[in-house]
Amino acid sequence: MQVILLERVAKLGQMGEVVDVKSGYARNYLLPQGKALSASKANVEAFEGQKAQLEAQNLETKKEAEKLAEKLNGQQFVVIRSASDAGALYGSVTTRDAAEAATEEGFSVDRKQVVLMNPIKELGVHEVQVVLHPEVNAVIELNVARSPEEAELQASGKSIQELAAEEEAAAEFEISELFDDIGSAAGDDDDLAEVVQTPEDDAKDDSNS
Repeated sequence: MQVILLERVAKLGQMGEVVDVKSGYARNYLLPQGKALSASKANVEAFEGQKAQLEAQNLETKKEAEKLAEKLNGQQFVVIRSASDAGALYGSVTTRDAAEAATEEGFSVDRKQVVLMNPIKELGVHEVQVVLHPEVNAVIELNVARSPEEAELQASGKSIQELAAEEEAAAEFEISELFDDIGSAAGDDDDLAEVVQTPEDDAKDDSNS
Protein backbone atom coordinates (compact mmCIF):
# COMPACT_ATOMS: atom_id res chain seq x y z
CA MET A 1 0.00 0.00 0.00
CA GLN A 2 1.29 3.46 -0.89
CA VAL A 3 1.06 6.31 1.62
CA ILE A 4 2.31 9.87 1.75
CA LEU A 5 4.15 10.72 4.96
CA LEU A 6 2.96 13.71 6.94
CA GLU A 7 6.09 13.63 9.14
CA ARG A 8 9.42 11.88 9.29
CA VAL A 9 9.05 8.21 10.20
CA ALA A 10 12.18 6.35 11.30
CA LYS A 11 13.43 3.78 8.78
CA LEU A 12 10.64 4.76 6.39
CA GLY A 13 11.13 8.27 5.03
CA GLN A 14 10.82 12.04 5.35
CA MET A 15 7.75 14.27 5.31
CA GLY A 16 6.15 14.40 1.87
CA GLU A 17 7.62 11.14 0.59
CA VAL A 18 5.35 8.54 -0.98
CA VAL A 19 6.39 5.10 0.27
CA ASP A 20 5.21 1.50 0.03
CA VAL A 21 4.20 -0.11 3.32
CA LYS A 22 2.25 -3.16 4.42
CA SER A 23 -1.48 -2.54 4.55
CA GLY A 24 -1.72 -3.61 8.20
CA TYR A 25 1.08 -1.21 9.24
CA ALA A 26 -0.66 1.65 7.43
CA ARG A 27 -4.16 0.95 8.76
CA ASN A 28 -3.16 0.07 12.32
CA TYR A 29 -0.43 2.65 12.91
CA LEU A 30 0.42 5.26 10.28
CA LEU A 31 -3.09 6.38 9.35
CA PRO A 32 -4.69 6.37 12.85
CA GLN A 33 -1.66 8.17 14.32
CA GLY A 34 -1.90 10.90 11.67
CA LYS A 35 1.58 10.13 10.40
CA ALA A 36 0.49 9.43 6.84
CA LEU A 37 -2.35 9.51 4.31
CA SER A 38 -3.17 6.98 1.64
CA ALA A 39 -1.39 8.17 -1.49
CA SER A 40 -4.48 8.79 -3.59
CA LYS A 41 -4.27 11.50 -6.24
CA ALA A 42 -6.58 13.74 -4.18
CA ASN A 43 -4.52 13.30 -0.98
CA VAL A 44 -1.24 13.97 -2.78
CA GLU A 45 -2.67 17.17 -4.29
CA ALA A 46 -4.08 18.21 -0.88
CA PHE A 47 -0.70 17.62 0.73
CA GLU A 48 1.08 19.73 -1.86
CA GLY A 49 -1.35 22.56 -1.10
CA GLN A 50 -0.67 22.30 2.65
CA LYS A 51 3.02 21.40 2.46
CA ALA A 52 4.36 24.80 3.47
CA GLN A 53 2.00 24.99 6.45
CA LEU A 54 2.82 21.44 7.57
CA GLU A 55 6.55 22.11 7.30
CA ALA A 56 6.17 25.28 9.40
CA GLN A 57 4.20 23.38 12.06
CA ASN A 58 6.77 20.61 12.05
CA LEU A 59 9.58 23.12 12.54
CA GLU A 60 7.77 24.75 15.47
CA THR A 61 7.08 21.46 17.23
CA LYS A 62 10.66 20.39 16.56
CA LYS A 63 11.99 23.52 18.29
CA GLU A 64 9.74 22.89 21.29
CA ALA A 65 10.90 19.28 21.42
CA GLU A 66 14.55 20.35 21.29
CA LYS A 67 14.03 22.69 24.26
CA LEU A 68 12.45 19.87 26.25
CA ALA A 69 15.20 17.47 25.19
CA GLU A 70 17.85 19.82 26.59
CA LYS A 71 16.18 19.67 30.01
CA LEU A 72 15.18 16.00 29.90
CA ASN A 73 18.34 14.47 28.44
CA GLY A 74 20.40 12.70 31.11
CA GLN A 75 17.78 13.06 33.86
CA GLN A 76 17.45 10.16 36.29
CA PHE A 77 14.11 9.12 37.74
CA VAL A 78 13.55 6.72 40.64
CA VAL A 79 11.10 3.83 40.33
CA ILE A 80 10.50 1.82 43.52
CA ARG A 81 9.70 -1.86 43.00
CA SER A 82 9.74 -5.11 44.99
CA ALA A 83 12.50 -7.52 44.02
CA SER A 84 14.35 -10.62 45.16
CA ASP A 85 17.70 -10.50 46.95
CA ALA A 86 19.32 -11.31 43.59
CA GLY A 87 17.76 -8.17 42.09
CA ALA A 88 15.04 -9.76 39.93
CA LEU A 89 11.84 -7.71 39.89
CA TYR A 90 8.48 -9.21 40.78
CA GLY A 91 7.04 -8.01 37.47
CA SER A 92 8.60 -5.42 35.15
CA VAL A 93 8.91 -1.67 34.63
CA THR A 94 6.74 -0.47 31.73
CA THR A 95 6.63 2.56 29.45
CA ARG A 96 3.77 3.85 31.61
CA ASP A 97 5.97 3.63 34.72
CA ALA A 98 8.71 5.59 32.96
CA ALA A 99 6.32 8.29 31.74
CA GLU A 100 4.71 8.64 35.18
CA ALA A 101 8.11 8.90 36.90
CA ALA A 102 9.16 11.70 34.54
CA THR A 103 5.80 13.48 34.79
CA GLU A 104 5.94 13.43 38.61
CA GLU A 105 9.19 15.35 38.35
CA GLY A 106 7.59 18.04 36.18
CA PHE A 107 8.32 16.75 32.66
CA SER A 108 5.47 16.22 30.21
CA VAL A 109 6.11 12.75 28.83
CA ASP A 110 3.55 10.38 27.35
CA ARG A 111 3.97 6.62 27.60
CA LYS A 112 3.75 6.41 23.78
CA GLN A 113 6.93 8.50 23.59
CA VAL A 114 8.92 6.05 25.72
CA VAL A 115 10.88 3.34 23.91
CA LEU A 116 12.03 0.28 25.84
CA MET A 117 14.44 -1.82 23.78
CA ASN A 118 14.07 -4.67 26.31
CA PRO A 119 11.72 -5.19 29.27
CA ILE A 120 13.20 -3.91 32.55
CA LYS A 121 13.09 -6.86 34.94
CA GLU A 122 16.04 -6.16 37.23
CA LEU A 123 17.09 -3.58 39.80
CA GLY A 124 19.66 -1.05 38.68
CA VAL A 125 20.03 2.05 36.51
CA HIS A 126 18.63 1.61 32.99
CA GLU A 127 18.88 3.94 29.98
CA VAL A 128 15.58 4.64 28.23
CA GLN A 129 14.90 6.53 25.02
CA VAL A 130 12.15 9.14 24.78
CA VAL A 131 10.96 10.20 21.31
CA LEU A 132 9.85 13.82 21.70
CA HIS A 133 9.51 14.46 17.97
CA PRO A 134 10.18 12.41 14.82
CA GLU A 135 13.57 14.14 14.65
CA VAL A 136 14.28 14.70 18.36
CA ASN A 137 15.11 12.05 20.96
CA ALA A 138 16.22 12.25 24.58
CA VAL A 139 17.82 9.61 26.79
CA ILE A 140 16.83 9.32 30.44
CA GLU A 141 17.77 6.90 33.20
CA LEU A 142 15.39 4.87 35.35
CA ASN A 143 16.85 4.07 38.75
CA VAL A 144 14.89 0.96 39.72
CA ALA A 145 15.35 0.18 43.41
CA ARG A 146 13.58 -1.36 46.41
CA SER A 147 13.83 1.81 48.50
CA PRO A 148 14.86 5.47 48.18
CA GLU A 149 18.01 4.64 50.19
CA GLU A 150 18.94 1.88 47.77
CA ALA A 151 18.25 4.22 44.85
CA GLU A 152 20.71 6.74 46.28
CA LEU A 153 23.41 4.07 46.53
CA GLN A 154 22.73 2.93 42.96
CA ALA A 155 22.88 6.53 41.77
CA SER A 156 26.39 6.73 43.22
CA GLY A 157 27.40 3.94 40.85
CA LYS A 158 27.04 0.82 42.98
CA SER A 159 25.30 -2.23 41.53
CA ILE A 160 22.89 -4.43 43.45
CA GLN A 161 25.57 -7.14 43.49
CA GLU A 162 28.09 -4.77 45.07
CA LEU A 163 25.53 -3.63 47.65
CA ALA A 164 24.72 -7.26 48.53
CA ALA A 165 28.45 -8.06 48.86
CA GLU A 166 28.97 -5.06 51.15
CA GLU A 167 26.02 -6.07 53.35
CA GLU A 168 27.36 -9.63 53.58
CA ALA A 169 30.85 -8.40 54.45
CA ALA A 170 29.42 -6.07 57.12
CA ALA A 171 27.40 -8.92 58.63
CA GLU A 172 30.47 -11.19 58.72
CA PHE A 173 32.50 -8.41 60.36
CA GLU A 174 29.86 -7.91 63.06
CA ILE A 175 29.83 -11.66 63.78
CA SER A 176 33.63 -11.82 64.04
CA GLU A 177 33.64 -8.77 66.32
CA LEU A 178 31.03 -10.48 68.53
CA PHE A 179 33.16 -13.62 68.86
CA ASP A 180 36.25 -11.50 69.60
CA ASP A 181 34.34 -9.71 72.37
CA ILE A 182 33.17 -13.05 73.83
CA GLY A 183 36.71 -14.43 73.73
CA SER A 184 38.10 -11.30 75.33
CA ALA A 185 35.50 -11.41 78.11
CA ALA A 186 36.32 -15.07 78.81
CA GLY A 187 40.01 -14.21 79.04
CA ASP A 188 39.29 -11.41 81.50
CA ASP A 189 37.31 -13.82 83.72
CA ASP A 190 40.27 -16.23 83.83
CA ASP A 191 42.68 -13.45 84.76
CA LEU A 192 40.30 -12.24 87.47
CA ALA A 193 40.00 -15.74 88.91
CA GLU A 194 43.79 -15.93 89.26
CA VAL A 195 44.08 -12.59 91.00
CA VAL A 196 41.10 -12.73 93.40
CA GLN A 197 41.53 -15.17 96.33
CA THR A 198 38.80 -16.24 98.73
CA PRO A 199 39.31 -16.50 102.59
CA GLU A 200 39.49 -20.27 102.16
CA ASP A 201 42.39 -19.84 99.71
CA ASP A 202 44.22 -17.64 102.28
CA ALA A 203 43.73 -20.26 105.01
CA LYS A 204 45.13 -22.96 102.77
CA ASP A 205 48.16 -20.80 101.99
CA ASP A 206 48.81 -20.24 105.74
CA SER A 207 48.55 -23.92 106.62
CA ASN A 208 50.94 -24.83 103.83
CA SER A 209 53.49 -22.40 105.10
